[in-house]
Amino acid sequence: MPADADRQKFKVLIAGGGVAAVEAALALRELAADRLALTLLAPNDELLYRPMTVREPFSYAAAGRYELGPIARDVGAELVADRLDRVERDTRTVHTEGGLELPYDALLIALGARPQPRYDNAITIDDRRMDETIHGLVQDVEGGYIDSIAFLVPARMGWQLPAYELALMMAGRAYDMSAEVAITIVTDEPAPLALFGETVSERVAEILARAGVDVLTSSTAETPQDGTVVVEPGARLVPAKRAVSLPELYGPAVRGLPAAEHGFLPVDDRGRVRDAPGVFAVGDASDFPVKHGGIGTQQADTAAEAIAALAGAELNPQPFRPVLHAMLLTDGHALYLTAELDGTRALTSEVSDTATWSPPTKIAARFLGPYLEQLDRRV
Repeated sequence: MPADADRQKFKVLIAGGGVAAVEAALALRELAADRLALTLLAPNDELLYRPMTVREPFSYAAAGRYELGPIARDVGAELVADRLDRVERDTRTVHTEGGLELPYDALLIALGARPQPRYDNAITIDDRRMDETIHGLVQDVEGGYIDSIAFLVPARMGWQLPAYELALMMAGRAYDMSAEVAITIVTDEPAPLALFGETVSERVAEILARAGVDVLTSSTAETPQDGTVVVEPGARLVPAKRAVSLPELYGPAVRGLPAAEHGFLPVDDRGRVRDAPGVFAVGDASDFPVKHGGIGTQQADTAAEAIAALAGAELNPQPFRPVLHAMLLTDGHALYLTAELDGTRALTSEVSDTATWSPPTKIAARFLGPYLEQLDRRV
């Protein structure tokens, strides 16, 4: 490609190296590859398939890890190993921590959220290091050293599913080892996984009851000291030799861009960051309250359509219409959950013992799912 022709291409910079970033790159390759000069700015050198790390502490196979270099080559992108520092909206330039200045016509922020511990006296789940975080607890259950665990879901949390998966798998491991372990989930949800609607909540409640997992809904917790969990309302003491908590999530708070509450980037239904022409945000970095890989990839597809149209592709960009597809891992077979959302309200609620999307992966993504399936087949 002649240099002058390449300079005339629409410059798209994707900041991030997670599933939403890769989905956006794959979508842009499909929609407008010949019109774009694509750059992927990422501090990580591999894509970690984070939803499957929840099984690692229980000696299942490790979650998938995919090198970003070959992915960038597949989508025709230049990979820059660096971290975003700030954005200059007036000149449409990204400055990196390593001192680079990267120009853009369109910038897509897919940096994810910043997890922070909510409780001092609890194990905070980190799905980037799930095995080292939780494996010791699994060993304590197997060895009969603890008789009670509380899984805590902070009130400000965008994705509750891992707490339910860990509780169910821990209950199954205790049963297999003939260990008596009281397991409790404390959540401010009105019902288990209420985000998915009534049908899903009822089915999940039945599974939890059969597994012997107690769920305290419409509740909040505090951990004043190790081994003590106090639940409100009512200042109830919950048996908990160990407390395990999901983290609270904060936005990336990108310098030079507007920020919504807690540092998330405010976006419209096309993924455009408000008051920042040419800038888009998707996934956990955006202020959409549900933080889930499948939602992030849907946002990425929406933003990719809008960016491709800016680059001159002949298409009619559609607004973001969230549909939740989630695989609930248990000690036995998985459940497949689906809900169409209006904000955080479920318009539909479906549960199935078999996958209702293809490929039947943890993250239902239009481009990423088939692409990773191909990579796995090559291996």
